[in-house]
Amino acid sequence: MSLVAFGLNCTLKRGDAPSSTQAMLDAVLQALAGHGVQTGSARVVDFDVRPGVTRDEGDGDQWPQLRQRIMDAQIFVLATPIWLGHPSSVAQRVLERLDAVLGEVDEAGCYPTFGKIAVPAVVGNEDGAHHVHAQLMQGLVDVGFTVPAASPPYWVGEAMGGTDFKDLDGTPDKVASSIRTIASNAVHLAGLLQTHPYPATGR
Repeated sequence: MSLVAFGLNCTLKRGDAPSSTQAMLDAVLQALAGHGVQTGSARVVDFDVRPGVTRDEGDGDQWPQLRQRIMDAQIFVLATPIWLGHPSSVAQRVLERLDAVLGEVDEAGCYPTFGKIAVPAVVGNEDGAHHVHAQLMQGLVDVGFTVPAASPPYWVGEAMGGTDFKDLDGTPDKVASSIRTIASNAVHLAGLLQTHPYPATGR
């Protein structure tokens, strides 16, 4: 079965500016590609994503094209830096825009995101990785995604330190191990849900 993974980088840095979040996202996507998954990604700040909770806020809103790529994929990777102990404001906006899914439950009681896997990934130079993961996972599960088993991938440097994930000579063993495990489980679960979708529950 052919699977597609799409990742959103919720960095505050535009264009091709060096990004630790991109480095983490790329590591996760590369691990997924190792299982034969087709991958792609985008930086949210390179698009005009308007505030709101609908599929399309109009007036040049570019969220619909990002949303379509999420919906076309079976695995969604949401990568964010830690800012003041929380996900970036960009990641929060992504969750807010995904809220529109709650108004699209079909007559069988199924969300359009049922059967899709979500993998959060976090980097930062301060404490809070587990807290940020908890916020992302709760939001993603609320809008219908399924999160695979295993510790989610993250890296945090020394508090108030000057070393970023992108500056490392290589991915630390523990981080690499968590990425391999979550990628394997994500692919396994995505395959299962494609062949055995969630049952209808009614509305």
